[in-house]
Amino acid sequence: MRVILVVLDSVGIGEAPDAAHYDDCGAATLPHIAEAVGGLSLPCFESMGLGNIPPLIPGGKAIQGVAPVSNPTASYGVMQERSEGKDTITGHWELAGIEMRPGFSLFPPDYPSFPPEIMEPFKQRTGRDYLGNKAASGTGVIEELGEQSMREKSFIVYTSADSVFQIAAHVGVIPLEELYKACEMARELCDPYRIGRVIARPFRGEPGAFERTDDRRDYAFQPTEPLILEHVHQAGIPVYAVGKIEDIYAHRGITESDHTGHTEASQQALIHFTMQSDHAFIVANFIDFDMIYGHRRDPKGYAGALVQTDTFFSEYIRLLNHDDILIITADHGNDPTFKGTDHTREYVPVLAYRPDAPSLNLGLRDGFFDVASTVAASFGLPPMPHGRAFF
Repeated sequence: MRVILVVLDSVGIGEAPDAAHYDDCGAATLPHIAEAVGGLSLPCFESMGLGNIPPLIPGGKAIQGVAPVSNPTASYGVMQERSEGKDTITGHWELAGIEMRPGFSLFPPDYPSFPPEIMEPFKQRTGRDYLGNKAASGTGVIEELGEQSMREKSFIVYTSADSVFQIAAHVGVIPLEELYKACEMARELCDPYRIGRVIARPFRGEPGAFERTDDRRDYAFQPTEPLILEHVHQAGIPVYAVGKIEDIYAHRGITESDHTGHTEASQQALIHFTMQSDHAFIVANFIDFDMIYGHRRDPKGYAGALVQTDTFFSEYIRLLNHDDILIITADHGNDPTFKGTDHTREYVPVLAYRPDAPSLNLGLRDGFFDVASTVAASFGLPPMPHGRAFF
């Protein structure tokens, strides 16, 4: 038996009850994308029951073009996050069984975002000066400070609405390995402040035509409790990670990983690991929704990525054995029609496909950690401390 968990990064489905606390009232990633493009055509997701999910949400908005069906091929539901935060680490960790309370530390958007207690040692240890130290979009800050950073041979340090310490550097000026080493130093400095991630953001090109490379690396705060990946791995079951999963989970409980940089590469890696073993736990993150289209506020591109992924799953499910479980969900929202460029606090959809089992209405789930409980129950492992299994 295989359990496959695929996280569609940022594919939320409507504002969470506590959205006001995050200034996210009105956000609804999937419904708003569908409206923006005049309707979505997602036949595989529709047949699984994606269109059946909005009525489970108080005041939920329909997904234009994705209708409810009378006999879904998958069990369907919606999950509300219990942890504090709306970032990648918080969402993924809750999916893996951890409730984050208190959440990670956030920093002011204006200069200086990070205190001198972090920045002075960072400068001393790396031997390089830095620019920025403010909240900014990744592409925007490179356009603004990239040429100066090349001239001065310095790092660009910036944050966002998430708990992140991001370091950008031109690969032709600062070698990639040096950037990674600087991130490792920053990770040590950030730990006392409970910063969720340190992220390496290498870029290349000439002024006016900079572009980020696919060599991003995430350095996560260490989880405070064992993850479902660790429980499965300790039981002797292979755990395969696809995309940025290994970084998100701090390399814990993973047998083998393929650190892909884009969704289509992740899809091919997912096929590879699925064909490799008949008994495994596979965790994949499809990143393009968030990285390329959500943060850059591109609903048309986001819609195209959804269509491509729908087509992928229509073929992928043919690879599954009768006792496999495919769980498709998300880690937060990132409504490309919403204000700003940050994540949005939303409910996330969940589809659980079992080839030879009847579909169920999973209802409104109180916590993403129901996914971890489902994985534990499926493999016959002891219950997780949080959550209820779907089946």
